[in-house]
Amino acid sequence: MRVSKAQAAENRARILAETSRLIREGGIAGTGVDALSRAAGLTHGSLYSQFGSKEALMAEALTEATRRSEETVAPNLPPGGGIAAMVERYLSPRHRDQPGSGCALAAIGAEAARQGGPVRRAFTEGMQKLAGRLRVALEGRSRAPEDEALAAASTLVGALILARAVDDPDLSDRILAAARRQLTAGEAGANSD
Repeated sequence: MRVSKAQAAENRARILAETSRLIREGGIAGTGVDALSRAAGLTHGSLYSQFGSKEALMAEALTEATRRSEETVAPNLPPGGGIAAMVERYLSPRHRDQPGSGCALAAIGAEAARQGGPVRRAFTEGMQKLAGRLRVALEGRSRAPEDEALAAASTLVGALILARAVDDPDLSDRILAAARRQLTAGEAGANSD
């Protein structure tokens, strides 16, 4: 049975949306083709005909997940406006507790180094976009905005990974609060938590 171009595009969008959610919830290794097929309501054949391989699907889904998380937890920041608002949103208990709709970099950060080229390229592009948004916000407020942006991005992602990984809720909250304080030290209007 032939699928129209419109239906194929709809199927592709559904596969990417479901895969981006599933990899943020369970990681790449924990997300198999069976689960992806079920979640998207399609067959294995449909997945492979759309993407060619699981690795290609994961790379494209990571790009989609990064785009979605930009809209929710890491939106564009005003030039020179500082990063306090983004830090508060990113390092919040809500973001920690909802990985399926959160930052893809933190969700698969520990796995990314063990992935193939396409997935690592998508991860690298996501990291560069995050650091780029932070750099713009730090312009005029830092002598080395590129370096400070990389340090801020590393702190955001690393703190979220650690806060999700520990089994002590108090320690998890303290990790988020300490990183928030570190990143917003000296910013006007920053939450002193």
